[in-house]
Amino acid sequence: MVATVGQQNELNQAKPGLKGEVSHFSNERIGSKLMAMGVLPGSKIEYIRKAPFGGGCYVKVDNFLLGLRKAEAASIVLK
Repeated sequence: MVATVGQQNELNQAKPGLKGEVSHFSNERIGSKLMAMGVLPGSKIEYIRKAPFGGGCYVKVDNFLLGLRKAEAASIVLK
């Protein structure tokens, strides 16, 4: 089950270098997809850089790198 709450500290509004922890997901469908990829509530996350042409971002989740679309990053809420 995926916890959903209104907008707070969403990952897509972060600046490169930000480190945090995944609190929950704002979109249940996308949250389920992210959890299948290994992005779980409680995971340590670091914003690496914005993708070229504003298409998304690159993040480090626990010990692996991941490229996310804007909608995926927007659904990740940080603590």
